[in-house]
Amino acid sequence: MFRANAQSNCIFFAEQGEKFWVVINGVKQNPDAQTNVKVEGLIAPNYKAKIIFENNNFPDIDKMIYFNSPGEYTYNITKNNKGEYVLRALNMVPIVPNAPPAPNQFVVVYGSPAPTTTTVVTTPTGTGTVQQTTTTTTTTGDPSDNVNMNVGMNLGGVGIGMNVNVNDGTTGTTQSTTTYSQTTTTTTTGGVVVVDPMATQTTTTTVYVPGYAGPVGCPMPMMPGDFASAKSSIAAKDFESTKLEIAKQIVGSNCLTADQVKEVMQLFDFEASKLDFAKFAYAHTYDKGNYFKVNDAFEFESSVSDLNSFIGH
Repeated sequence: MFRANAQSNCIFFAEQGEKFWVVINGVKQNPDAQTNVKVEGLIAPNYKAKIIFENNNFPDIDKMIYFNSPGEYTYNITKNNKGEYVLRALNMVPIVPNAPPAPNQFVVVYGSPAPTTTTVVTTPTGTGTVQQTTTTTTTTGDPSDNVNMNVGMNLGGVGIGMNVNVNDGTTGTTQSTTTYSQTTTTTTTGGVVVVDPMATQTTTTTVYVPGYAGPVGCPMPMMPGDFASAKSSIAAKDFESTKLEIAKQIVGSNCLTADQVKEVMQLFDFEASKLDFAKFAYAHTYDKGNYFKVNDAFEFESSVSDLNSFIGH
């Protein structure tokens, strides 16, 4: 019998190494095609799954997947006797808390957004004629939901080619690739070669909390798969004091978002433990400007006031 709020994991792998996307209930799980995808945090007894191959010559696979009891289910993408691709249930085993992922396995927590990446290209200033040609193509639907932009530019003898590929499915992941070609004029005078190239600069920014532009307390928050494993490790402990000790140990060597801090606080039964952890975790929080979100995990207003005094608000 499937218990309410019980979680299951589902592993999809291609027997012959074909790359694919996994779509669960219409939500694309992996932004890039993979050969092995593990989806964690599935709490419903069944889901509608779709496998979309990177090779367009292979037809999609649609299948309902069922979880009769909580566990880790494995499905094999293989061919049947007719040479057709099918999705077959392979086995089910108990979930091992904090287990490391298999080699070359992409792990995602169902419903968790992936970080977004943006690239800004700064071109040199100068005199001359700028020629720019822009071609934009928009494609809707899975697996890519892409916007492709090719920009060709010539500025003062510098040729710049930029190809931007925006994957804007359900994960919100943006990837940019920029290439440059530069033509310089070489003048030889009395045996001295003079080269006057113009510099170009590319800046890449990774956004871990979409829309956030406030103070940052640590470099990079835990990825959804790692955080889910950490939560499982904390929740598996029986005593409150042990939970708090493990939580501080994990956070002390990692970085969390404010939302992740709140999720850990909700694993504790006592208000004192929640407040103790919230004070400790503040120094290890990426989006400190969002720390007000952890107040929702408290039961008493006095705890909110105590935390604000600790932070200095």
